[in-house]
Amino acid sequence: MKSLVARRRHPLALALLLLFALAAVAGIYAVASASAPAIASDSTQTQVEEGKKLYLEGCSSCHGLGAEGTVNGPTLIGVGAAAVDFQVSSGRMPLAAPGAQAQAGPAMYDEKEVAQLAAYVASLAPGPQIPTAEDLNTDNVDVALGGLLFRTNCAQCHQAAGGGGALTQGKYAPSLMGSEPKEIWEAMVTGPQSMPVFSDSSITPDDKRAIIAYIEELQTSASPGGLDLGRIGPVTETVFLFTAVAAALAFAAIWIGMKAR
Repeated sequence: MKSLVARRRHPLALALLLLFALAAVAGIYAVASASAPAIASDSTQTQVEEGKKLYLEGCSSCHGLGAEGTVNGPTLIGVGAAAVDFQVSSGRMPLAAPGAQAQAGPAMYDEKEVAQLAAYVASLAPGPQIPTAEDLNTDNVDVALGGLLFRTNCAQCHQAAGGGGALTQGKYAPSLMGSEPKEIWEAMVTGPQSMPVFSDSSITPDDKRAIIAYIEELQTSASPGGLDLGRIGPVTETVFLFTAVAAALAFAAIWIGMKAR
């Protein structure tokens, strides 16, 4: 017993114990690393390298050589692949000219190049990923729930029928009538322009799918907002209806007055 206590008090005992603990941790890490899939395959690494070249050529003048951001553009560290895919594939980036809001238009990069740019930016720091086919599968989702969620979280800007609307200082919420499911998902998780970020903790993936299904329902409906008057616009249509109702009330008042005589 005394010899055991003596060995515990030996100056080398603590060092040996630490070495044993470090060896155990290293062994566990090695086993876990061997059983887990590789973080970046050779093809992914090639994508990152090609994406970096594209980034330095077309994006670094605004976002900085290391994507740290400049006075002309925000940092891209942590925005994730989804933000790059949304902005670049929709033609919003590279920005054609300064303005209140980036305009959607023809994409300047093809699908392969967009994937390379997204892979490079994703390699800088964790961020929202591009949705998979499973993420976007809207089979058997509750469209009615999607409508409720859309009216609660989205209609204030995009209006109840998804036609878009004006915001402040020259900005606007775009129409969703031509938006694809992947674009809608990426917008929700990245919050482009004036849009807030709807993380999975605020709107779950199932709820995101329900919202997408509801928007698809709006896209296929002949007139989801009711009488559209040729889709002139919400302001013009409201003025027209106000004028028509006011004229009808005036006519009714005149008719009642004439009958009273």
